[in-house]
Amino acid sequence: DGFLEFFVDRCVFNSTDLKDIEYIYSTYYNKLEFARFSSSVGKFVGYTEYGVKQADYWNKDPSVLAVRKTLKESYCKHNIDIEYQAALTKS
Repeated sequence: DGFLEFFVDRCVFNSTDLKDIEYIYSTYYNKLEFARFSSSVGKFVGYTEYGVKQADYWNKDPSVLAVRKTLKESYCKHNIDIEYQAALTKS
């Protein structure tokens, strides 16, 4: 028994164009998502009382937001380009 905190980075896309890519960073505690950053929204949003406080804290720090905003291109775009090429060579 115990408590579990984990984070998930994911990319939602329907093409390799940057405008068609959404980067999402979710924070969970005991299987409950308490806050999320979405590149479409451009800031953190809280889903629980604690998550709202955390989102407010993170949104006040320009360096935290800057890092999350750059991941759309450096993490998502980079990996999507690789995956698309791999899928195309197999089809």
